[in-house]
Amino acid sequence: MELETKIESILFFKGEPVSINTLASILKVSKEEIKEAIINLSTSLENRGIVLLVKEDEVNLGTNPIMSEMIENLQKEELNKDLSKSSLETLSIILYKNGISRSEIDYIRGVNSSFILRALSIRGLIEKLTDPKDNRKYIYKPTFDVLSFMGIKSVEELPNYSEINPKIETEIKKLEEENYDN
Repeated sequence: MELETKIESILFFKGEPVSINTLASILKVSKEEIKEAIINLSTSLENRGIVLLVKEDEVNLGTNPIMSEMIENLQKEELNKDLSKSSLETLSIILYKNGISRSEIDYIRGVNSSFILRALSIRGLIEKLTDPKDNRKYIYKPTFDVLSFMGIKSVEELPNYSEINPKIETEIKKLEEENYDN
């Protein structure tokens, strides 16, 4: 399998920018090979709906700028729709934890939540912040707008907060233990 195909798959799966160093580490090749593959991938994506975005030492997949008007219309339409069951589930986890990483959300839900997190972020319901415990990671928190919309001043005012928050904490501890054991 070509290196370009592997990079494209990783970027699609991650759904967020990935550094050249990380790609080199995952694929066990040199940074120079990654850079060359990125150029080839970018060329192969020309005149397609997806483009390769490169910023400093990070790469990401994005939509072709030519499609920006169509994507903007889709976004507006999406923002006016009701939240899906999976979006509500993800938002609930973020609300009750009030600061949770994507990997923790994925563990609790059992599926990749990248696209849902992006949609919730676009709607202004959550924000992505640098994790104060590890500045290489991000955490997701509810925005003030979502708290205001719900008519609460803090997440502690959520229904059954004192029962649900400890359950989420227990699931996160399981994840940490699994990661520690591996």
